[in-house]
Amino acid sequence: MPRGSKAKYTAEQKRKAAHIEAGYEDKGVPKDEAEARAWATVNKQSGGGEKAGGSGQRTPAAEKRAARHSSAERAAASRKGHARNSKASLDTQTKDSLLKEARVKNIRGRSTMSKQELIDALRKAG
Repeated sequence: MPRGSKAKYTAEQKRKAAHIEAGYEDKGVPKDEAEARAWATVNKQSGGGEKAGGSGQRTPAAEKRAARHSSAERAAASRKGHARNSKASLDTQTKDSLLKEARVKNIRGRSTMSKQELIDALRKAG
């Protein structure tokens, strides 16, 4: 038998676990094992019992928008107001970021270039 109280689970989660358990039992899995697998499946799909706040781990759309906006502002601030392809901006980017830009601009030999070579090639590509 699985450990822990199932009181925190919603009716839907309990029905789902019962349905999964019945499916395992139909396949010949012992009752205790079927129950354990069923609850493990429910936990994997929904993250466990009811969460405080009602809707589980769902983040509201407005909160996601605010987080994206904040992230964009931080990225812009990290470039310190420099144009995307300026010397200061290119110097602060990671090699992966530079490689992506080089790929977009179809710069040949980019995969074997060092970070400084990528910066130089991106400057030449304009």
